[in-house]
Amino acid sequence: MTLYIARRLVWTVVVVACVLAITFAVFYLLPAGDPALRFAGKNPTDAELALIHQRLGLDKPWYVQFGKFSKNFFVGDQFGWPGLGYTYAGQTSVKALIVQRAPRTLLLIAGAAILWLVVGVSIGVLSAVKRRTIVDRLAMGFALVGISTPVFWLGLMALYIFWRQLGWTGGTGYVSPIDSPTGFISHMILPWIVLALLYAAFYARMTRNNLLETLGEDYIRTARAKGLPERTVIFKHGLRASLTPIVTMFGLDIALLVGGAIITESVFNIQGLGYLAINSALQQDLPIVVGVVLLGSVAVALANLIVDILYAFIDPRVRYA
Repeated sequence: MTLYIARRLVWTVVVVACVLAITFAVFYLLPAGDPALRFAGKNPTDAELALIHQRLGLDKPWYVQFGKFSKNFFVGDQFGWPGLGYTYAGQTSVKALIVQRAPRTLLLIAGAAILWLVVGVSIGVLSAVKRRTIVDRLAMGFALVGISTPVFWLGLMALYIFWRQLGWTGGTGYVSPIDSPTGFISHMILPWIVLALLYAAFYARMTRNNLLETLGEDYIRTARAKGLPERTVIFKHGLRASLTPIVTMFGLDIALLVGGAIITESVFNIQGLGYLAINSALQQDLPIVVGVVLLGSVAVALANLIVDILYAFIDPRVRYA
């Protein structure tokens, strides 16, 4: 297992390096307009543009820029490790901006992830156990509604009903849990539910299908023939074996959302990483966009590593040499 983890860590570094190169090529080599034009005012002269290029480090050849960019990322810069440079606007640390916005996105993901995992798996198990009954039909109806409903529409409707009309929750914006725990929950409960509904629907369908397939295996029939209680058969033997793809999807979903649950953050004005990346892209402040993209890629690579390690503990049939 130790050798396997070491190999996976090496490949994680390789994947991050590849993403670093691709990200640099996309944002710095492809024609997407001159970022200096945004800071030069109206009708800038060539001398003014050259001065801004020099200040932003855009006057160097692409390979020099990429070498400095890669070195700073892996070794660190004046702002510490990882070195993500500074913004074009304001010359402030990109890492400091990401650290400032990241807790909002991470708290949004954490609350929604708990909801969608508990609700989705519970509904999936109930639907599989009560197969072809009214409970099964209602559960799959919930899954269909959750998959089909656009997140932006659901978020706006939730705000209109529960905040504007009923006054049960806080409105848009973000309240720190340190400043006001009740205000934090009041403002985050709707984003959690809206974000969790879509994922819970997927998890319910996947849990149901995997559990039904597992319950048809020979070892499940053997467990029942031995006289084990049905609860033990379902939860200890059936559900545990069917959780492997759920763990895979759960890890990747969380990792992908680290880059920002953009629609949910925009609807509820949470201003997390997704909001930061969108605004920076519109303003052509490329270092911030690159920083968020790299953060997401590292999260995905680490999630793959953690998921692969968890396989051996969840499913006893999985063994790594």
